[in-house]
Amino acid sequence: MCLAVPGKVLDIEERDGTRMATVDFGGVVKEVCLEYVPDLKVGEYAIVHVGFALQRLDEESARQTLALFEELGLLQEEFSDPWEAAAPEGWDGAGGTPPAARNDGARETSR
Repeated sequence: MCLAVPGKVLDIEERDGTRMATVDFGGVVKEVCLEYVPDLKVGEYAIVHVGFALQRLDEESARQTLALFEELGLLQEEFSDPWEAAAPEGWDGAGGTPPAARNDGARETSR
């Protein structure tokens, strides 16, 4: 799912001619492009979708929305690593074969 999520602008800088911000989404911090909301300032909130700030938002609305998303588990879903979520249980991702693909004799076989 791809949500538009409210976030608080922590820092703004220009990078290669593009206004970029560090934005806090209830504890998850990401880099965001500010080109669609060029007058956004540090400390203000914005609705962000796929890395772009789309609209300024008041603090109360932002906090209420973040609390609701957190309660519904949508922040974890939105910001989690899709590779980590798809990894088989017990696999640390450090290389090697995932547990479900190993033939180490631990699984029962029918005859």
